[in-house]
Amino acid sequence: MRTSIVIMLGLALAGCEKADTKELERADEKLVEQLEQVGASQAQDATKVAMLEKKIDELQKQIAALQAQAANPAARPGLPPPRRGRQEPDPKDTYAVPIDGNPSDGPADALVTIVEGYEYACPYCEKVRPTLVELRRIYGADLRIVKKQFIVHPQTATAPALAVCAAHQQGKFAAMDALVWDKAYAVRKFDEATLEALAKEAGLDVSRYQRDVAGDCVALVHRDQQELQQVGQGATPTFFVNGRFMSGAQPVAAFQAIIDEELKQAKDRVASGTPRSAYYTRWILDRGLPRFIPPPQPTGP
Repeated sequence: MRTSIVIMLGLALAGCEKADTKELERADEKLVEQLEQVGASQAQDATKVAMLEKKIDELQKQIAALQAQAANPAARPGLPPPRRGRQEPDPKDTYAVPIDGNPSDGPADALVTIVEGYEYACPYCEKVRPTLVELRRIYGADLRIVKKQFIVHPQTATAPALAVCAAHQQGKFAAMDALVWDKAYAVRKFDEATLEALAKEAGLDVSRYQRDVAGDCVALVHRDQQELQQVGQGATPTFFVNGRFMSGAQPVAAFQAIIDEELKQAKDRVASGTPRSAYYTRWILDRGLPRFIPPPQPTGP
């Protein structure tokens, strides 16, 4: 399988469902997923692989052409102006992102909290997993990572979201999360039987799991979605680093640039009297913006 395809798409599309050329990129992503499935199933169908690669190359050329046109309006007389991209929060602002009841990795009194809005159908969410593991290793007790569901592909991602929520109700989030990524996402199988088998493998009480999937978790997953939409998330993966917006499967260094700023500020505030255990509540929840209000867009040609 051509890993270069995924790299090229990463440059064109930093996160799922987000770009000016969104329709083409959606088609491109779907074709890449089909190509991955061919490789994952080890189906040696060279004709199908070649056909998918050709289509991906054609779509990427169209995307490049549209991006070039957008960069040089004079070269495209008679064409309408490019569609504006989705408005996003300013990374300098701090948003009050609720985390109560959400699964987390790291101590509750960590000075920096990263809230990740993700879904199980997003390849970029899977791609950023080792980055988050590395950040936890680097920052240790100073960093906490909190997970919230943000479903972009409801037909695919809703079932695993409910399944992992049900596992969290039994204190088994980490085990179920890993199984869903490694065994369900890897083969793109999110049906009820597959997820229930993974619940058993994770050591869950299956009767309770079934009740929570059909009951409390419906409201909990919906709550996550609403809370993230309120502070400006529109794509996956999206991160809020002590409430500061960050989008896409960024490299470790990009996260470090924001984390280091926030950590220095937090240490100064703790030295001035803020208890570590109260830091997120006092400086993010109490002082952060409660919602993202997009600024008006300019009109004109």
